[in-house]
Amino acid sequence: MTIADGKMVSSRPGRDEFRRRYDKAAWEDAMTLEEAMLKVWREALVEDAAEAELDGKKFAVRETPRKRLREVDFEFEGQTLRGLEQNPNTESRWAQMARKGHKVMQFLSAVRYVGNVVDGKVMLYSGKKRARR
Repeated sequence: MTIADGKMVSSRPGRDEFRRRYDKAAWEDAMTLEEAMLKVWREALVEDAAEAELDGKKFAVRETPRKRLREVDFEFEGQTLRGLEQNPNTESRWAQMARKGHKVMQFLSAVRYVGNVVDGKVMLYSGKKRARR
């Protein structure tokens, strides 16, 4: 035991210190949303895989019935997300990029777009609501 700031402190890590170290290690190993989106994009659009794998779980890569776009429903931190290949036959700037040959995937959570990946670059959309005019 040593004295630090007038308090007795054990030189051996106790249970609380062990938990802090363990939680920190688990937190550092945890995948971020951006990393998860990039991994799903790569496996679905670049590698043309039948499944995307995140944290040991496999998620099927399917084609939409009408447009034949690839989509993946997956879970991240308990939330269900969908990665959807950009439809090149729309008028958005993302569709324009897809028409030029860029690999574009949009990501949705509960029918809200949360971000996209274009040629390996992740963009998260802001959660801010626009003011109505």
